[in-house]
Order: sequence, then C-alpha cells, then structure tokens
Amino acid sequence: MAATTVLIPAYNEQDHVAAVVRAALEAGFPVIVADDGSADATAQVAEAAGAKVVRLPQNRGKGGAVAYGLRHVETPLVMLLDADLTGLTPRHLEALLAPVRDGEAEMSIGIFKGGRLQTDLAQRITPYLSGQRAFRTELLRQVQGLEGARYGIEMVLTQHAAEHKWRVKYVPLVGMGQVMKEEKRGFWGGVAHRLQMYREILRSWRRRRVS
Repeated sequence: MAATTVLIPAYNEQDHVAAVVRAALEAGFPVIVADDGSADATAQVAEAAGAKVVRLPQNRGKGGAVAYGLRHVETPLVMLLDADLTGLTPRHLEALLAPVRDGEAEMSIGIFKGGRLQTDLAQRITPYLSGQRAFRTELLRQVQGLEGARYGIEMVLTQHAAEHKWRVKYVPLVGMGQVMKEEKRGFWGGVAHRLQMYREILRSWRRRRVS
C-alpha cells in the first residue's frame, strides 16, 4: 500500500469524528485531524481514537484547516475526509485512493451512493462539492487559495483541476453518507450554516474567475 495520510478537517465534531478516525486507522492509514478552533471536545475525542491532532487557535474555516493540516503530512499521498461521515469502511478508502495511487488520476472524488437519501441527492446534483478526495501531496500543496477558501475549498480544488487539466476520477462510495447540518445544529441553525457555506462557495468561485 502506498504511503498515504488521511487528513480530516474538523470543527465541533466531537460526536462524529472518532468513527471516521477509527475507519481510517483500520484501513492502515495514519490520520491527522486538523481541529479548526473547536469549542467542544473534538481534539480530545480524535486523539483518544488514535489520530494525531493539530490545533488551530481560532476558526479559519475548512480551507484554513486543510492548509494547516497539510503542513504536517509527510507521505506522498493524502486523502481528505469530512469529520461527519457515516458508514465509512476501509474498502471505501481503498476505492478512493486507487485512481491516484495507480497513476490514473491527479485527483479522485468520492460520491455517496445508497447511503442516505439527502446526501445522495446533494452529491448527484453537485458532485464537485464532495469533501472526500485523494491527491498526490505535492500537487495539493501547489493549489493556490486553500488557506482563505473556508467552505469554498472544494470549488477551489475543482477549478484548479480544470485550469491545470488534471485527470479527475469520480468514485462511488456505496453505503456512505454524512450527518446533515440541520441534524447537528437544529433546523434553523443548520439552514443558516448551509447558507453561509453556499456564500463562501460562490465567493471562491467568483474569486477564481476574476483571477
């Protein structure tokens, strides 16, 4: 197995991050959790599950957490995973990694299938916004704008791939899903957070278009 690190950006995910960490460790990958200034016990829970935890002193958004965590990756390959996944197994990670490891793609993107109706539908509509991805570490480090992308990071990665003519492979992740924001924050809190996320995605898209 190629030397690969799983990097998990996490913000207030104490109830979910341990399961993701354990699945990655079971698959044989070292895990780094970039705790994005969480106000809960995310860092402690992730560390107890077996991850190496690097902590940002204040919240910088998902892009900032990935950029910070990437400084600590020492393997030639890296996988990004969200901290609130459901149904993750080692076979999912192997499937996500394979196209990059085998030289068939510069970036692979995992797409939920047959997990939860809501997350299946969301990724069917906008597969390029999936947070489950694999890369060669050196290529991910070359992407400009990660640190300030916040929740627009997937758009930044997708646009960078198009601009640099990366080969991109979409990989079905059968039986996987994700905890919805409305479940974690309550209905209105989740809606507000989702709208903020979409604003940041649109801002990242516009910024890349202008530049």
